[in-house]
Amino acid sequence: MAILRYTASADNTITNAFDANLVTRGSGSNMGYADALEVFSIYGQSEGDNGQTQELSRILIKFPTTTMSSSRVAGSLPTSGNVSFYLKMYNAETPWTLPQNFTLTVAPLSRSWQEGAGLDMDNYQDLGTSNWMKANNSTAWTAVGGDYLPNNNFNVLFEQGYENLEYDITDIVENWINGSAGGGYDNHGLGVHLTSSQEAYFSSSVGVDSGSVIQNVSGATQSYYTKKFFARSTEFFFRRPTIEARWNSRLLDDRENFYYSS
Repeated sequence: MAILRYTASADNTITNAFDANLVTRGSGSNMGYADALEVFSIYGQSEGDNGQTQELSRILIKFPTTTMSSSRVAGSLPTSGNVSFYLKMYNAETPWTLPQNFTLTVAPLSRSWQEGAGLDMDNYQDLGTSNWMKANNSTAWTAVGGDYLPNNNFNVLFEQGYENLEYDITDIVENWINGSAGGGYDNHGLGVHLTSSQEAYFSSSVGVDSGSVIQNVSGATQSYYTKKFFARSTEFFFRRPTIEARWNSRLLDDRENFYYSS
């Protein structure tokens, strides 16, 4: 088997979680240069006007499909149908609690975004570029928390919580390589977050999102805190998130297939 790896070209964690004062939210924070990526859901840390509060964290991540296209043109990457692409993200151990029996949804993003240079994953003091509210400094998400395509989503179960993420996303990558001009869709990366049934419950009195808080009447009334993966900025080179191209490169012995010619 042949393997070719493509390391993430951009990543970020976005959140609407409270600052330490439990009043101000970090919805404008950016963590694009942090060495870890984080997904969590916190239900009921405090009480707001509409009941128990919701705090969420999601991952944005992008890979260099132009490099993949160049590899295919050069012949170092097989044609569509002859290669599989696997998303690989590596668990980062922390001193914090770790949820079990949770499911992460991985979905293609429908809008371009800017990585940013924030580092603060605790107090959410680094602001700007992509965050919970905006895809970049000048463009807001259509929906807070990021804009995602409805198709080609997949769910990954974490029974123990500390597992790595490894999943076949061949359909997504081939659509990226084809692009919108070739019948696919443009590469804006992936979003990684808990399923809607495991992200925290919130019901607005007017039935819509409230500021940075997502209307989620089918959400969970328990918390899932916290799952971290190594980011592309980590010092551990082989723990950086990658897309791994795999294909059968065997050269079979066909010495019995010959003929005599004069």
